[in-house]
This record gives sequence, C-alpha cells and structure tokens, in this order.
Amino acid sequence: MIDIHTMLVFFSAALLLALSPGPDNLFVLAQSAQNGRAAGFAVTFGLCTGLVGHTLAVALGLAAIVKASAMAFTALKAAGACYLLYLAWQAWRAGAVDERSIQAPALSGSSLFRRGIVMNLTNPKVSLFFLAFLPQFADSRLGSMTGQFLQLGLLFILATMIVFGMISLLAGGMGDRFRRSPAAMKTVNRAAAVVFVGLAVKLALSER
Repeated sequence: MIDIHTMLVFFSAALLLALSPGPDNLFVLAQSAQNGRAAGFAVTFGLCTGLVGHTLAVALGLAAIVKASAMAFTALKAAGACYLLYLAWQAWRAGAVDERSIQAPALSGSSLFRRGIVMNLTNPKVSLFFLAFLPQFADSRLGSMTGQFLQLGLLFILATMIVFGMISLLAGGMGDRFRRSPAAMKTVNRAAAVVFVGLAVKLALSER
C-alpha cells in the first residue's frame, strides 16, 4: 500500500501533467468546442477508459513489449495517426455543409466514447510514459508492485477526469455560442480538423 504522502505528490504531479498541452487534452478541447460539453465528457470517459488499458499493460508488463519492439511501436503509432486523419477528414467535411442548415447531426455519446478509447489506446507514448512515470512512485518494499501500479494508475485517471472535465465545461460553453451561427460552426469544424491533422503529424513523427 502506497503511503498518503506519496499519493498526494503523485496526484499533484498527475494534475499538472493533465493540464500541460498534449494530444489528449487538445482532443477533448476540439471535440467539446465542436460538439458541446456532453461530447467532451463522453470523450473524456473514453480517454480514461483507454488509460485503464495502459495501466493494466504496465502493471502486467505488456508495455515493455512496445518499448522493446520498434515494429510494435511503429504499427501502433501508424494506426493512431491514421485514425486522427480520419477524424480530421470528418470534421472538415462537417465544416463544408450547407450553411443554411443550422443543426448538424450530433454524434452519439457512445460514438464519442469510442473515439476517446481509440485515440488513447493507439498512442504508444502513453504506455511508454506510464512505464517511465509510475515506477518512480512505487516501492517493492511496500508489497505487490502490480497492486501499486494499479493504484497509481487509478489516481492518474482521477486527475485526468478532473482536468479534462473542466476543459469540457469551458470549451463546451464557448462552443455553444459558436453553434448558434452556421458560419462560426463551420470555422470551429475546420479548426478541429486542423488540430486533428496536427496531432496525427505529431504522433507520426514521435520517437520511442
């Protein structure tokens, strides 16, 4: 069992890391502005579900395979970049709809939830980050390392949900104003497409 002081230090670090600009919080920002607060929350839950997968991968030692295998890292990275480009294409097409149509078809919560999961799981750098970050706060003298990794992973997910939830509220509120104007909504969709392309390029060029 990890002591309270270590957990507080880890949780504080996790909050700061979640606040720092990165693919996941930019993804939440773009989806919230494009589709509203509820969309941001759905994506956030999806991303956090993906973090559960990364936590289990580290706890069970599977992330070491990605770290050791250049082919596995490249394949996962390529899949993530392609998915982001697909989202960019969808957002750009949504921005090109007839401006006389005020309401674009809303994506379902389950669809946005799945987007979050895929976005997170296809980013191999998250597993590598967990592999490097979590062990710094674990101590073999305190018992099972697997149990400690799971505990730290849950704390990281909680911090992520808090920060990304705040982003969803703020960006969703701003997006609500834009969605009242078809021209402004077109701009939001095009901006989201640019963000997705940027994230895809960043992921594609990332190194282990």
